[in-house]
Amino acid sequence: MYAQPPKQTIDMKKTTILCLLSLLAVISSMAQQTAHIAGYVLNADSEKPISGANVSATGQTVVTNDDGYFLLKTDSLPVRLVISHIGYHTLRMTLSSVPAEPLCVALSPTTVQLHEVLVVAGSDPRELVEAAVSRIPHNYSRQPERYQCFYRETAMKRQRHIMVAEGVVEMYKTAYGRGNGRDRVAIRKGRRLLSPRTSDTLSVKVTGGPVTPIQLDIVKDLDILLSKEELDGYELHMEPPTAIGNRPQYVVSLKPLLTRPYPLYFGKLYIDRQTLAFTRAELSLDMSDRDKATSMMLVRKPLGVRFRPKELSLLIDYHQDGSGISRLSYIRTTFRFNCDWRRRLFATSFTAVCEMVVTSHDDATGQKPIAGRESFDQRDAFFDKVDYFRDPAFWQHYNIIEPTESLDRAIDRLLKRSSDAGTNP
Repeated sequence: MYAQPPKQTIDMKKTTILCLLSLLAVISSMAQQTAHIAGYVLNADSEKPISGANVSATGQTVVTNDDGYFLLKTDSLPVRLVISHIGYHTLRMTLSSVPAEPLCVALSPTTVQLHEVLVVAGSDPRELVEAAVSRIPHNYSRQPERYQCFYRETAMKRQRHIMVAEGVVEMYKTAYGRGNGRDRVAIRKGRRLLSPRTSDTLSVKVTGGPVTPIQLDIVKDLDILLSKEELDGYELHMEPPTAIGNRPQYVVSLKPLLTRPYPLYFGKLYIDRQTLAFTRAELSLDMSDRDKATSMMLVRKPLGVRFRPKELSLLIDYHQDGSGISRLSYIRTTFRFNCDWRRRLFATSFTAVCEMVVTSHDDATGQKPIAGRESFDQRDAFFDKVDYFRDPAFWQHYNIIEPTESLDRAIDRLLKRSSDAGTNP
């Protein structure tokens, strides 16, 4: 028969157990807590904001908005931030704690040595581009991958925002060099906001949307620009070199040389000098033939509306990881066009912008592609697939491109107008 232990001993054991449980709960909550790191990226010389700078840590990536601002969310405190942009030295910052105030990060412009200019001047641009094409199977992902991305599209009537839609999308891409027939995009979370004014409504659908990273990945679909047949239609020139992420880049400019049944592009290609990987493409559609440009840009429009294209520009970025593999990281399309109605004297100008940033990626070897019933179709409108806007905690732990100050103000105004109009925003 055992003696009953003193009550004080039992209480002490209970206290010890409770303390241990409390400690475990604290550790668990700390492990699940998301670290928010905010800041501004500026030009070290001019102190002006740098938009489109890449900010990465612990497998997560965001880009700065037009104000140079970023907000990066990670599952734990990142040991190192990596900030890069074309024409600037890459900056690596070590963090010991989550900053209480937004960081102020200054990037110094790069300078290219004279011997690099001499090397580029003696290169044949067509041979250089074809050599880069031949290296695609070595420089880009060799296995299927899944990407988590943030997507936003906005529309402006003259200088006023009339629509904002944004969301988290998942993208499945097969290995580079195998075409994009099985590549898919699916919407995982999204929201929208539309001006309640009837006069702002314009049911014009232009090319693009969440499928843009599939349709316009020039490295994966060579027929867009980089096949031998397509390159025959362009005049290529070597331009002064630059640097992206401390890596010297060849720069090749291109402009239409031949007439084709479809419009060609003006632009620049950036090619890593060491690996010959395509790292960036800046393209602008040739607008000299309005009918050809319209066929490329316009999907559908209301009867009686005349569509007049003004601009279609593309920015496509690829990011190289530590192992030397490059992946699509950011894509942005800008559409400018006028619309008029036959009974109106003056046309109205519109601007539509779509952008997508890859925030993380994972190996998808052995996984099934995104099913067709889940995927976003190029004929779909993103706006029709997502919910209304109002939810302050909507994004939670997801990484997004922070709205610029002007877009933030526009969203506030649209929400107010929707409330005043008695609609559900």
